[in-house]
Amino acid sequence: MAQYHFQNTHFITSAPDIHAMPEDSGIEIAFAGRSNAGKSSALNTLTRQKSLARTSKTPGRTQLINVFEIMDGFRLIDLPGYGFAQVPEEVKKKWQKSLSEYLQDRQSLKGIVVLMDIRHPFKDTDAGLIQWAVDCDLPVLALLTKSDKLKQGARKAAILKGRETAKEFGGNVRVEGFSSLKKQGLDLLQNALVTWFDQHVEEQAQSAE
Repeated sequence: MAQYHFQNTHFITSAPDIHAMPEDSGIEIAFAGRSNAGKSSALNTLTRQKSLARTSKTPGRTQLINVFEIMDGFRLIDLPGYGFAQVPEEVKKKWQKSLSEYLQDRQSLKGIVVLMDIRHPFKDTDAGLIQWAVDCDLPVLALLTKSDKLKQGARKAAILKGRETAKEFGGNVRVEGFSSLKKQGLDLLQNALVTWFDQHVEEQAQSAE
């Protein structure tokens, strides 16, 4: 199987919608989450880069789909943060349309990492996105971020409760704790992405035979 050097990940483009994205080929894994869920920090931790994904102090500021490439044909997609209050309604609607187009129409999308603050997981918007992914037959890794904010007992309890909640969606939804600060869950995230990539490389090889 291919070797994935996440530290080689580099920025390709920022797209306002699916039509401005690179050619729909290869394999993509998308990262999605509320504006304050720590999505940019997780991407930076995964790629061992301090500012690959820009962290913004203003929630909802980034309204573009950011495309990063690990190597030719293997991409990470940073979807705009959602759940922000101070963004105008028409902007929210435009973004929801872009998101739905991306989730439903992008053939190269093979998995979604949904990031949620471990202290406030599975809000309505998170649950809606996870259900949507399940309905599109996409595997989901739900990362409960900022897990260093809880003591060990509370952290374990939150993860177990999250796993119970995840069962309600049906489909392939896995729940893990994650902390960018302490690098907790980094191996689990990396292994999940490698598994998804490898699985689709194998499928593509079989269909080419």
